[in-house]
Order: sequence, then structure tokens, then C-alpha cells
Amino acid sequence: MSDRRHFLKQGLPAAALLLSACTQDKATEPGDKNDKFAANKPVVISTWRHGLAANAGAWEVLENGGSALDAVEAGVRITEADPDGRSVGLGGRPDRDGIVTLDACIMNSRGDCGSVAALENILHPITVARRVMEDTPHVMLVGQGAKDFALSLGMEEIDLLLPETREEYTNWKKNNPDYRPPINVENHDTIGLLALDKNGDLAGACTTSGAAFKYHGRVGDSPIIGAGLYVDNEIGGATATGWGEAVIRAVGCFLVVEFMRQGHSPNDACKLAVERVISKNPDWKNIQVGFIALAKDGRSGGYCIQSGFDYALQEPNKQAEMLVPGYVIEAPQ
Repeated sequence: MSDRRHFLKQGLPAAALLLSACTQDKATEPGDKNDKFAANKPVVISTWRHGLAANAGAWEVLENGGSALDAVEAGVRITEADPDGRSVGLGGRPDRDGIVTLDACIMNSRGDCGSVAALENILHPITVARRVMEDTPHVMLVGQGAKDFALSLGMEEIDLLLPETREEYTNWKKNNPDYRPPINVENHDTIGLLALDKNGDLAGACTTSGAAFKYHGRVGDSPIIGAGLYVDNEIGGATATGWGEAVIRAVGCFLVVEFMRQGHSPNDACKLAVERVISKNPDWKNIQVGFIALAKDGRSGGYCIQSGFDYALQEPNKQAEMLVPGYVIEAPQ
């Protein structure tokens, strides 16, 4: 494929570089890795407890010298194929019409990105998104067009609605037609994964079956570059989870990366982005939004609106761990 994606790329303006260099670094917070800097690689970080298995898949790629891009795809494919999950891929809860629709995006260290939205009956939307990035002149394909593209690649159709989720849907439609399930630990709406490889390159992936019982055709932040995911190889990457509409209003992940560009730590950057989300969403006490971030130097962090969000971290010479980020308010019991 030609380099047509890159011929307009000019790099950062000198003024932005000067600002970054002159901005005072923020104080270390729990979860930051300021003591290791660029020696801390590879690193994998992902949202929620199902991120542990995803991180393990990504880590295997990285330990064998693979790229961050290959790692993030391999990691989230594990979650997409997990029938026990209810918010990603196989086993994901359907929309109001009983249809499971999938959204995903991926971004590499060069700034290339690919995305699919409202995709039906394909097991691995993240792989379709990568092929959009690598094999087409586009960034996003949606609906039937995305499905047709996946089928042209030789991918097979699969029924993503399992008996358990079909029963959930039937009960919901009968008893709670106007109920919007909360975005919390039971219905967390995504997996986002960021990786830093041994070469110091970053990549990210985000994939979801979206909010349970959403309107058919609804698309949240997860497949939108800058909202649900953003990677800048000079600075770092960020991904989001929670109520997608709120993240979109703040262009959340781009914002996190820009705060890191200004010199803020990953934790601080995520906190500032959460504050921006709150300012743009009057109903913020009724929703959950969380961000995680991975800096170019290997530091990581996160922050969220309500308690209950956690994320998985894998670093060199350490056991995989789950971390609980800072938050604004306690979630209702």
C-alpha cells in the first residue's frame, strides 16, 4: 500500500514541542511509573478484569519481539471470543431489536487507524478494523458495508446472540422496555487495550458490543478515533470505557493525550479528562466514564467518575495486577 496516508503529515509544530519541553512535570501519583521511564517496556494496560486475559495474550506477542500493533489485536481478540462477557463480542447483549452489533477501532504508532461500527455476525471486529486501516483508503466502515468487507476477506458469519443473552433480552423487552442499564461492572461497554513494545512504539485497540438494549444503529465512543481511543507515538495513548455519548462530547481520549503532551502524568491527564466529561454532561452523577493512559516512557494511570472501575496492568518482571484508579464519587450500592 502506498504512503498516501502520510504525505500531508508535518509533525508537531515547534511551539508545541517547546511547550512540552518547558512544562513542569506533575507530581507522581499512585499508579504512575515515574521511576522507570523508557526502561519500563514492554507494557500492556487494559480496561476491566477481563483485561487480565487480554493482557496475557498481548504480552505473549510482545515477549516474542512482536509489535505493539500485533499485540493489541491479539489481546482484544481474546475478549471478543469470550462467551462469558456481556459487553464485548460473542455473548454481548443485543440492542432493543434483539440484534448484537459490534464496534471496534485500532491505531498504530504511525497514526494510521481503522474502525468498524454497527457490524453484525462477525466474531472479530478488531481484525476487520485493522484490515480497513491497512487495505483501504478509509478509516471507518459501518453496517452492511463493514460486513460485506469482512466477508470479502474470507471471514465467516457467526450468531453472536447466545441462549443466555437471548433470554435476558426477552425478559428485558417484557418487563423493562424503557430501562437503560447502568454502565458499571456488570455492563461496562468495552475493552480498551494499550501496548508499548520493546522498540518503544505504541498502539491501541478498542472493541465492544455497545450498551445493552441500545437503539438499533446506536454507535458509542469505542470505534471513534479521538473519543474511545487515541495514540500519539511521541506522547502516549489513551482509551475509554463507560457511557460512550459522554466520552464523545468531550473527545475524551484525544484530550487525555493532549494533557500528557502538556506535561501531565497519565493519572493527572485522565483526571482532567474526567473533569471535562463532567463539565459537558449535566447527568454525570448517573453515568460512568473511565480513562486509562500509557505514556511513551512507560508510565501508566487511570481515573473515573464513579468507584467500581478497575484496569489490568502488565509490566516487565512483575505479576499481572488489577489496579483501582481514583474516582470522583462513590457508586450507588
